[in-house]
Amino acid sequence: MAIILAAVAFAVFEPIQVLPRIRLAPGYLLTDQNAATLTSEDVRGDIVLYNFGYTNCGEACNSMNSTMGAIRGRLDEVDTGDTAVRFVTISFDPGTDNPEVLDDYASQVGADSESWTFATAEPDHLANVVKAGFRAYYEDRGDGSFSFDPVFVLVDGWGVIRGEYRYQTSADDTDKILRHIDILGEEIRNAHGAASLAYEAAHFFLCYP
Repeated sequence: MAIILAAVAFAVFEPIQVLPRIRLAPGYLLTDQNAATLTSEDVRGDIVLYNFGYTNCGEACNSMNSTMGAIRGRLDEVDTGDTAVRFVTISFDPGTDNPEVLDDYASQVGADSESWTFATAEPDHLANVVKAGFRAYYEDRGDGSFSFDPVFVLVDGWGVIRGEYRYQTSADDTDKILRHIDILGEEIRNAHGAASLAYEAAHFFLCYP
């Protein structure tokens, strides 16, 4: 019966697009640029865009920071209702990137700890969170630098990964991620009542952008 109702709702409310439910995001306990603890539970209920790098990585991180800043500056173009959008950059170089260094770096890129947090943790925990959980590759070269693949990860308020952006495509990452935040915001706003059945049907029929 539920499948029938979902199919009917889908027919009534289409066209609907949803972002895939990829997998659960990892839990974590980090230290941010204010030397405060940041956990995955602290951002529960918010839409969160993550990226990963380190303060001495140069142009690769500058490009990612520019994208994060551009998305943050254009949030008025999307509608997430009462759901906040947050940005978290996780450094995988805790030996260098202590809170003071992260705070200075955050200031340089125009970040504020309220909406855009820079954080790190002990190496073993970082490996579990970044490599195993977010599946973002990085490797210490042993000379103070790291090899890594730039990646953004979009997580919904339920702690589910809804988007992974690993490679630059013909469409600019900024525009693509903003569009996906808007799609996610619409799903969140329609998470109750008859419309929610339509969104579940859209997931069932894999109506992905």
